[in-house]
Amino acid sequence: MSPGPIALDFNETNSSEIFAQRLPLSKDKPLPQILAVVVAHLHEIIRELRPTSADWRSAIEFLTEVGHACDERRQEWVLLSDLFGVSALVEEINTRRPRQATPNTVRGPFFRADAPKLPLGATISLDGIGERLDVSGYVKDLDGHPIAGAEIMTWQANAQGYYENQQPDLQPEFNLRGVFKADGQGAFHYRTVKPAGYGVPDDGPVGKLLRQAGYPLRRPAHLHFMVKAPGFETITTHLYDGSDPHLGEDAIFGVKRELIRDFQRVSADGASVWRLDFTFVMARAKQGAEA
Repeated sequence: MSPGPIALDFNETNSSEIFAQRLPLSKDKPLPQILAVVVAHLHEIIRELRPTSADWRSAIEFLTEVGHACDERRQEWVLLSDLFGVSALVEEINTRRPRQATPNTVRGPFFRADAPKLPLGATISLDGIGERLDVSGYVKDLDGHPIAGAEIMTWQANAQGYYENQQPDLQPEFNLRGVFKADGQGAFHYRTVKPAGYGVPDDGPVGKLLRQAGYPLRRPAHLHFMVKAPGFETITTHLYDGSDPHLGEDAIFGVKRELIRDFQRVSADGASVWRLDFTFVMARAKQGAEA
């Protein structure tokens, strides 16, 4: 009985080609082409590293542990993507904007979409622990015109470097998270506390792996933002404390020169507080693209 036109002699040199031969070719369905490319690279890695069967079982066990470490408060797969630079690379490929527009960065594993909406001037520090930081700024378009009513979502670590969803028993629900609406001039302001830099969580399989490899697992102090407005590309980005000594080794590759800011000491309400000002510059959404 003839085996037909498809090769059956699977070996080290033709393994990925045989896999690709079994996929249907259709320009309307990109999944087969994606799988063929992924498998080709995976097989090339195997040929280069030549793992033993025990080595490969260990790799599968690691991936299984990553899945088990995920729950409604923790996303270990996102952490893996972030620390391997994959998330940052995807952002670079998909958010090419004019130079004067605010660049995107990854949103990280501690994002929550259900942050509460707050009035301008409110505080997002629900426990009041830490040095006061007053944040203010504008949302404008590429021509410098204000974008009235833009939505500014923010979230951050506390003064000890922990997010609220890392410490559900120690921090109030939604601590250091909030959503604000810019006024008619595109201005916004709110109160928080100065965030601390922190070590990336290394109690899970991803952190343990990279720690064993000697990879730096530090993140410089920062605040997260997601800025939305109808007709504009959504900005997801960080603002970094320019005095942090770990700017050059951010574990998730988010630091860009235009996002490094000076946190300034000022007097307010009879006290010395920190102040941060920044203008977010939004680019128009491309026709047919999601904002």
